[in-house]
Amino acid sequence: MLEFIRNTIRKAGDKSLEYFGNLSAADVSGKGSPNDLVSIADKAVEELIISEIKKRFPEHGIYGEESGRSDSDSPYCWVIDPIDGTQNFVNAHHYYCISIALFFEGSPVYGCIYAPVLGKMYYAAKGKGAFCNGKPIRARSCDALNTATCATGFATFRINQPEPTLTRFCQIATKLRDVKRCGSAALDLAFVASGIYDGFWEEGLGLYDVGAGMLIAAEAGAVVCDYDKGQNIPENGIIAAAQGIVDDMINCLKLQK
Repeated sequence: MLEFIRNTIRKAGDKSLEYFGNLSAADVSGKGSPNDLVSIADKAVEELIISEIKKRFPEHGIYGEESGRSDSDSPYCWVIDPIDGTQNFVNAHHYYCISIALFFEGSPVYGCIYAPVLGKMYYAAKGKGAFCNGKPIRARSCDALNTATCATGFATFRINQPEPTLTRFCQIATKLRDVKRCGSAALDLAFVASGIYDGFWEEGLGLYDVGAGMLIAAEAGAVVCDYDKGQNIPENGIIAAAQGIVDDMINCLKLQK
């Protein structure tokens, strides 16, 4: 299964590179909001991925960011983000990726994230560990927020709901050593898995944003939970972080009553 997923995502990455740096204004539009972009590349890449899946697993369900959910009684569902970081992509910024996850009965069992310009492919199978370009990866150990580098994003700004995102950001940002905001939740989760970041938090995301990354981060040893340390992800936000800072992150993200 991982071989199929890796082969498919590599084809998808190659397809994205056909458009990378070659988009015109007419190739990009807003969906629901002028700040929430979709390009012809997003649609072409998703169509390629779905075509490959349907040829191999025609009975499986599919949930794509651009095409929505397909009707299926199968316990298997493919969750696809064809280009995570579209804003970056349309500006020829290297920090974007393709994300594919296979869910079984509502939980991810395979996940793969591919950043073609960066030359990085992250993947995991449930219970089998996490890897990048064939080598095992592990999340970092970190015991204090003031030594932690964490990443976040502001997806909720796109739907005109900056609060409580800004309040939470201000509560935690001053406690951290550094905060990164690079524009792809999937890659942020992969970077937690590989020890580049100590933690990540964000709200207002879709399952396609985090489906693969949450599995890869967990298999790499990070704690992955929602803002209440439960598993209502992404509806109640997502945190992926070193064990030693998760509780402190949750406390910082709580809204004061």
